[in-house]
Amino acid sequence: VVYEQEGVFIHSSCGKNDDQDSLIAGILRVLEKENEVIVDWRPLDDTLDTSNILCAGKDSSSVVEWTQTPKEKCSRGADRPSSYEAEWDMVTTVSFKKKPHSNGDATTHANGESKWSFLFSLTDLKSIKQNKEGMGWSYLVFCLKDDVKLPALHFHHGDSRLLIECLEKHVVLNESPQDKRMLLVNSQNKSLSQSFENLFDEPSYGLLQKLKKDPYTVTMGRFSKVTNYIFDSFRLSDPSTQRRPPSEMADFLNDAIPGLKINQQEEPGFEVITRIDLGKQPEVSRREPVSTEEWAKNMDSEGRILNVDYIKHLIFKGGLCHTLRKEAWKFLLGYFPWNSTKEERANLQKRKTDEYFRMKLQWKSVSEEQEKRNSRLRDYRSLIEKDVNRTDRTNKFYEGEDNPGLILLHDILMTYCMYDFDLGYVQGMSDLLSPLLYVMENEVDAFWCFVSYMDQMHQNFEEQMQGMKTQLIQLSTLLRLLDSGFCSYLESQDSGYLYFCFRWLLIRFKREFSFQDILRLWEVMWTELPCQNFHLLLCCAILESEKQQIMDKHYGFNEILKHINELSMKIDVEYILCKAEAISMQMMNCKELPQAVSEILGIEGTSVAPDSDTGEDESGAVLSCPTSLYQSIPTSVTAANGTRDSTQQMSETQSLTPA
Repeated sequence: VVYEQEGVFIHSSCGKNDDQDSLIAGILRVLEKENEVIVDWRPLDDTLDTSNILCAGKDSSSVVEWTQTPKEKCSRGADRPSSYEAEWDMVTTVSFKKKPHSNGDATTHANGESKWSFLFSLTDLKSIKQNKEGMGWSYLVFCLKDDVKLPALHFHHGDSRLLIECLEKHVVLNESPQDKRMLLVNSQNKSLSQSFENLFDEPSYGLLQKLKKDPYTVTMGRFSKVTNYIFDSFRLSDPSTQRRPPSEMADFLNDAIPGLKINQQEEPGFEVITRIDLGKQPEVSRREPVSTEEWAKNMDSEGRILNVDYIKHLIFKGGLCHTLRKEAWKFLLGYFPWNSTKEERANLQKRKTDEYFRMKLQWKSVSEEQEKRNSRLRDYRSLIEKDVNRTDRTNKFYEGEDNPGLILLHDILMTYCMYDFDLGYVQGMSDLLSPLLYVMENEVDAFWCFVSYMDQMHQNFEEQMQGMKTQLIQLSTLLRLLDSGFCSYLESQDSGYLYFCFRWLLIRFKREFSFQDILRLWEVMWTELPCQNFHLLLCCAILESEKQQIMDKHYGFNEILKHINELSMKIDVEYILCKAEAISMQMMNCKELPQAVSEILGIEGTSVAPDSDTGEDESGAVLSCPTSLYQSIPTSVTAANGTRDSTQQMSETQSLTPA
């Protein structure tokens, strides 16, 4: 319970005299329940009765009464505890029937108790109408989506200001331009919401309505808490629409998103992929993190990195010791050019410091009156404040509500809105920033590293979210090559579109590994070795590791979603890095690697599997096996046969310039 107020009345206009209101005293609460925020009002004499609850129906011509079925009354009535926990559990067991209602009259049941109780989720709230100032008691009228209006709530003991402040912690409320008394609910996550409307937009299917209402909370929160809802959403009353055949799932998604073709067996090229034998995965080993001594040895007297490719390889194989991260991450992210000297980097930092504080001053100098007229900036600030409060507090750097680290997170994200006002702030960005700020321990350096990181990640947060769609398609292609049987099983369980990997891709596994492990994982990925889109191979490695349990226990849609979600903080980062590297070697050594896979991994000069079964291209030539920079650098590899191989260290290469 995050808000509670007694003395909140409904004026029912059902008194003995036509001009006299019947005052129904009640208690108003705001409840945080798992991934939902619920507004609940009920009469004082009915605060613990869960047998009948009223809420506005989809058509505003009636009220829907939630009543227990006879079976439920028998099984739960005697021993069911009278509490909000029990009350919320009823949501999954109630039956619905229309209840007549006229002129707002209060309904009286056989026991004489008034049954005006209602509750609704904030995801269903459209607007709030307030009373005119100085006109009697303060009151609010909640209007839900589909223009359903609930009875006005009159605050006889105090005003409604505290309730509005409470609701603003969960939704963005903006004053209507046409009516200052009207507060409109803005989408908390416009980009994600629109993308999910594209992903799941088929009314007859009733698919994942909860995700469509609040995709960020559901995606970033614990999937396992909503799996029952999702599972049941496939079971409609019409037998013809129950549990579509698995073969139709890919067609459904492809219709929803033009160009999205996930796991369609009839898709050209997929049949060829399923017949390719990749052979056994080699065993690979990892080394110790790069030390300060190794880093210093690879730098000349003026501070230039001598062999960029070699140092990247060392980082890929072992990561960095923590004391090096503050310096090395600036190179890996492109903030510092690899061929720059110490003096050049110092001058760059000075210029970037001036530029940062000029942008910071822009939003710091905006007055409250100006911000009221700038709805986008106001929305950005509200989202940032909400997201910063969700920051992972397992690291001491972000402990406490007034921690300087949290304040800097807020300031950097607000400044980024000035830097890229079109993109602005989308929920999830704070997940990408918090490790950067922790490592840099400097506001300016953290900001410019974040800018560089967002240059790589911005497509994940754009309104159309094309980057996310592309990655899901690419992941499906890689997984089918790796294990077509597992892909077929996932499809048979309506899971072939790999939605459960969405969170992994959106914020690069930030919620899947511990804070320290994510530092290691990110710096390895930033080397861009051994191929492009290595993060997709990490997804493949995790899924392949869980394949046996999923298939042996015959997990269905619901169980797969729950199982994948519960892997969070239980994945061994070093094991997954080894496995993903082994998968990359397995694919790069394949003599008939499909063209689509070669393009995803960025492998050039690869033997490409044609659409025919001949193993030759149109000219009849067979291309050479891939040779990559990664393969040309010495690496200790334990092959499947137990032999060890090391290639000769490549000569000193030209320095690279930042993107």
